[in-house]
Amino acid sequence: MIAFDVNDMSCGHCVGAITQAVTAADPGAQVEVDLANHRVTIQPALAGEQALAQAIREAGYTPQPVS
Repeated sequence: MIAFDVNDMSCGHCVGAITQAVTAADPGAQVEVDLANHRVTIQPALAGEQALAQAIREAGYTPQPVS
């Protein structure tokens, strides 16, 4: 399980854009988004943390890894 805080995620459109970006990078990934807490949790199928973070950045957001 990989988790990111995405503090610049603020609405349903953001959730959709991030989910789409992650599944484009890793089509088998399971994505859970907690908009209220600005947390994206991903169960990857193939992609690693760096690739998933890059996909979120390319969608226009700033992912911060959660330890």
